[in-house]
Amino acid sequence: MWEETYNRLSNYERGEFRRLGNYILSHSYLVKERYDPDKGMSMPDEDYRMAYRLFQILHDYFEFIGWRLEKDDVYDVISIQSEYDNNRLRVDKFTTLFLYTLRLIYEEEREKVNNYGNVRTETQTVVEKMYSLGVLPGGKTTIKERIAAQRTLAHHNIIQKIEGKWEADGNHLIIYPSILHIVSVQGINDMVKEMEEMRVESDEEVEDTDEETVDV
Repeated sequence: MWEETYNRLSNYERGEFRRLGNYILSHSYLVKERYDPDKGMSMPDEDYRMAYRLFQILHDYFEFIGWRLEKDDVYDVISIQSEYDNNRLRVDKFTTLFLYTLRLIYEEEREKVNNYGNVRTETQTVVEKMYSLGVLPGGKTTIKERIAAQRTLAHHNIIQKIEGKWEADGNHLIIYPSILHIVSVQGINDMVKEMEEMRVESDEEVEDTDEETVDV
């Protein structure tokens, strides 16, 4: 049982176990490397390293309380998902469509360069893609909803802003491989079908506050 393993941990490891347990529940994903704006390059993520080291006890503990912790050694992602639907993240329609569009961009870009890691893009590129797909209400989007969507996805370690504050628009972004755990390669067709169903049919639609449920 996880309690026996916990009792064998050092005081430092126990502190890291508690801290990382809370972090994972809040942020959903850990990636092996994150962009360091000070160094201008991707660097090993210390939280991922420690979670990887303590993975078995974290896995056993989360399993005990109804969560499934998974380790993806191909794309170097640690993810968590609840066994209960009431713990799934609910986001607004725009954030869902922004996420799905990021997933399409991720697939297109990594195929071009045979990249199995991070993909770079820009907010404007995502918005233009959404427009071309016809999924923007009235063909428009506001700075407020763009920033809100990006903040949410960044909190869950799906994207990262390369530089500056979120208050500024026109962001340069990194899309992390954690996005593959939201929509797998096999799930892209289903995602595209859902986007078709969510496609805006009329320019009269100005605002939609309906929430969508996604496994983030």
